[in-house]
Amino acid sequence: MQWPTLWSAAALVLLLVTPVHAAAAEDGPSPEALATTFVEQLAAGDFDSAVGQFDATMAAAMSTDQLAIVWGQIVAGTGAFKAVAGTRTDSVQGYTVVFVTCEFDKDTLDVKAVYSEDDAIAGLFFVPTVSGEPAPFEAAPYVDPASFIEQEVQVTCGRWILPGTLTLPVAEGPHPAVVLVHGSGPQDRDETMGPNRPFADLAGGLASRGIAALRYDKRTLVYKGDSADDPAAITVQHETIDDALAAVALLRGTDGIDGARIYVVGHSLGGLLAPRIGAHDPELAGMAILAGPTRPTHELLVEQFNYLFNLDGEIIEVEQASLDQAAAWAELLGGDGLTAETPAADLPFGVPASYWLDLKGYDPAATAAALTMPLLVLQGERDYQVTMEDYAGWQKGLEGREGATLRSYPDLNHLFMAGEGESTPDEYDQPGHVADVVIDHIVRWILDTAP
Repeated sequence: MQWPTLWSAAALVLLLVTPVHAAAAEDGPSPEALATTFVEQLAAGDFDSAVGQFDATMAAAMSTDQLAIVWGQIVAGTGAFKAVAGTRTDSVQGYTVVFVTCEFDKDTLDVKAVYSEDDAIAGLFFVPTVSGEPAPFEAAPYVDPASFIEQEVQVTCGRWILPGTLTLPVAEGPHPAVVLVHGSGPQDRDETMGPNRPFADLAGGLASRGIAALRYDKRTLVYKGDSADDPAAITVQHETIDDALAAVALLRGTDGIDGARIYVVGHSLGGLLAPRIGAHDPELAGMAILAGPTRPTHELLVEQFNYLFNLDGEIIEVEQASLDQAAAWAELLGGDGLTAETPAADLPFGVPASYWLDLKGYDPAATAAALTMPLLVLQGERDYQVTMEDYAGWQKGLEGREGATLRSYPDLNHLFMAGEGESTPDEYDQPGHVADVVIDHIVRWILDTAP
């Protein structure tokens, strides 16, 4: 199962609850007509009818109220819905995928619906509209491609095999190395967000300075609903921790890498879980936490909804419904009512209870403080997803702890990219690069903490 990001860099909600099954049936309304009707139902607030288009698995994972939350997030980021601008259909390995281009007050967006053989929606995405060929990614000015090579590798954890890239300096080694650990959601190896690729920036920037970097596609991107032997019991151990440990093990056995100088660099959810990764592998040379939350997930959920819905200074009906639902989720997640038997449909975005129970009571700052390895905590002060309140949690939790370095940057957002004024989701659609000062501080920290 995949679910929307709660504190990753996602500007828009991304869903793919069930795998696609087969091509759409030939009888009845066309997939384009069905998808257009679906969007019209969303725009009218008729979420009961919209959910009626879901297949059984997806309907069990996403209730009417949860779909209303998702639509509320979309409206908060793009403004009020105006019209359907057109549709296009694609065929992927015999499956029917319909893109409905929607015009909103501030942007356009594609609703991407994937249809099963019985004309039910089995997969649902909200994605930026792409006009023509996207511009090619350009490396940051601080990246020197002549100073490193990139090798395709595989991170193997049990039966899960994840494609990845090792960025290796060409200078004589062995080299220190980092494993880059993603934020929440089905992230690729570059942590791609619109035109931005923060992990490609980090890998290229570090390798240009003599530090190898391993990045890989996340398990929930590659395997989707097969990311755990029992999808109904998935945890962050399956989603993130086990694969990060496997990546560290891969580096330890790689020529040209100094096995005693391997660091974990976790962003967002990866930063939250970095202390747990470190607790599993105390031989790590150090751990860097980039925009890592220190507060419970349900607090972040409510805070983010409030921030996004108040950007235009007005709370409309669908947004208030989303806020009410977020508050109900927070009460359930933060109280004693959450158990292993709590239905996924009653939980945020249909994510199973096992996932939330795995995070319940987890104190990342306290876990980090108990480790003996060097720590680096970095935070963008313009980040609205993981805020300076979380950074204060790291400051308090690591106060007096030797070997901990903390820095914040006034002009950087959640992607550690520079901007001005209030940060908004639209910012993620603007091409940028991880700030060079962040690369510089990570490099200095690694060199200064060499075993």
